Amino acid sequence: MALAFKDACATSNISMAGKLSQFMAEYSNIVMRKKPITDYKTRRQRRTAIKKIIVQLEEIKSFEERYRDNIPENLQGSINYETTEEYISMMEEAIELLSTI
Repeated sequence: MALAFKDACATSNISMAGKLSQFMAEYSNIVMRKKPITDYKTRRQRRTAIKKIIVQLEEIKSFEERYRDNIPENLQGSINYETTEEYISMMEEAIELLSTI
């Protein structure tokens, strides 16, 4: 599934981190039953929404790190391990970028 996602993003010429951020924002709106991001008219509302997304990204990154840490030593050079490392790195980048807003 991860490789299919990577290929789809490459085909669409969209960064994986950007697409993950979009998915998380959309999911957050559905779960939290909030207005779409485009309806946030005040700066405070937008910053609050961004902070919630950062928290969610940090939680997902934490789960991904735990998954990676539980991969047996003999499989630490595998595609799954490398893909997990890549996702963690992209999430860290997304968190850093969102934190500067």
